[in-house]
Amino acid sequence: MSSQPKHDIFQAIADPTRRQLLRLLADKELPVTVISKHFPMSRTAVSKHLRILSEAGLVGEQKVGREKRYRLQAEPLIELKQWLSFYERFWENKISMLKHFVENEETADRKLVTSDRNKRESEE
Repeated sequence: MSSQPKHDIFQAIADPTRRQLLRLLADKELPVTVISKHFPMSRTAVSKHLRILSEAGLVGEQKVGREKRYRLQAEPLIELKQWLSFYERFWENKISMLKHFVENEETADRKLVTSDRNKRESEE
């Protein structure tokens, strides 16, 4: 039997409901009955989302009495962070270019205003 997850983290977080579930479970361990109250869907549907997150290793479950409690297991998110960090350099480059453009526009606008002011003063 393979120890590989049935779903990778990219598949697991592709759904907005599952991303909300991760955020909800970030600070506390909760049973599915409490989790379900945060979503406009059945408990069965929430359970299916939790199962996918669990299969990706993003959610752990623990039996407490007669209920299962779910919690975030953030370790697999390191893979996502590493993948995103590769592309961060492109974002940083675009942000640098935008900053440079805006600063040059502001300088050009100031020069234009000063030029117009000087022109009006010389006409008076």
